[in-house]
Amino acid sequence: MNVRVLPGELAGTVVAPSSKSEAHRLLICAAFAPGTTDIACTTTSDDIDATIRCLEALGARIARTRVGFRVRPVPGTSASDNVPEPAPDALLDCGESGSTLRFLLPVVAALGRGARLAMAGRLPQRPLSPLYEELEGGGVELGPQGTSPLTVSGRLRPGRFELPGDVSSQYVSGLLMAAPLLGAPVEVVVAEPIESRPYIDLTVSALAQFGVNVSEAPCPAGDGRPARSFVVSPGGLSSPGVVSVGGDWSGAAFWLAAGALSAHGVEVSGLDLSSAQGDRQVLAALALLGARVLRGHEGAACLRDRLRGRTLSVASCPDLVPPLAAVAALAEGTTRITGAARLRLKESDRLATVSAAVNALGGRARVVGDDLVIEGVETLSGGVVDAAGDHRIAMMAAVLATRCSGPTTIVGAECVSKSYPAFFEDLSSLGGICEKEA
Repeated sequence: MNVRVLPGELAGTVVAPSSKSEAHRLLICAAFAPGTTDIACTTTSDDIDATIRCLEALGARIARTRVGFRVRPVPGTSASDNVPEPAPDALLDCGESGSTLRFLLPVVAALGRGARLAMAGRLPQRPLSPLYEELEGGGVELGPQGTSPLTVSGRLRPGRFELPGDVSSQYVSGLLMAAPLLGAPVEVVVAEPIESRPYIDLTVSALAQFGVNVSEAPCPAGDGRPARSFVVSPGGLSSPGVVSVGGDWSGAAFWLAAGALSAHGVEVSGLDLSSAQGDRQVLAALALLGARVLRGHEGAACLRDRLRGRTLSVASCPDLVPPLAAVAALAEGTTRITGAARLRLKESDRLATVSAAVNALGGRARVVGDDLVIEGVETLSGGVVDAAGDHRIAMMAAVLATRCSGPTTIVGAECVSKSYPAFFEDLSSLGGICEKEA
């Protein structure tokens, strides 16, 4: 599906979608906690649906309710033993969800019943090392990397696992969520510097809601470098009965960026200003770029002021690059986005596709090493942007399209369903003019 977006300033208020980062973690915990858990989650997406589909394949029963999901755990999970008995050799369809794959791979290994994890799109080519090697070292047999479905057999042994902190926090989170299923203490050592650290904190928070304590302390890594030790105490998960998924700062960031380009501003409600989500740093980043940022009790707003280029590090919040790039494209001077090497391993090579999208609309962007450099222009012309199968490229292009002098066509815009299926409906509610083309 292509979407044609016409120029026109956005303004008004939109409700943030539910955070898929939080939903993944809470759904997985609930699937292995005794009893029924109700999860308040106002919206879903392809990635959330992928995690639900995989948990159901393992034997959990997950029903959509008026306010979210009701999760009945995998059979065998009880208050007396808390030992789940998932379906043996289950086929788990991860779709294109990297979070689903990286979280459930160690979980499946901890269950010890075997499984096959199927992947779509670019996901089979996205790396699994060094998580792959740590699982093999823990007694798990895995099919070759890059194959789909990826076969898993054997049971993961508890003990010490060691990972670098500059590859993917999802590997750390997956091991932490697998730990309560192993029945013995588990230590995950993460070498510093730890990038995307807020996402590890999000996992620790989810586990805490289900009664699992994770302690943290400094320690040396195997090679002597400084590291952080995360120790998961033995004992299973316990359902709190009801949990809530917060608003998604990653999706909200696009509307806040649109507000930074609007004289009237855009407000996003349903956001927790104290959330563990790392992408709430968007407010500080937009303020550094010169936008006027307003914080409220239940959300935030941005509106245009004098936008100026800055040097911004995204080491802890790489998903913010597309919305920040949209603002930088129309800011005075040069913006340099650093700490962005891992963007090459997203749904697309996001350094290349962000740059290509900005340039396709008449902007000036280039990749320099692992940095993205954007020289702001006064006006953008519009044009054709290939979303490259990447939901965040499609959303960035739509925000920029509203500030162009001519129309913009986004090719493959249906990919927004990965994280934000209602994105274009919300764009219209803010005054955006868009037409879907078959």
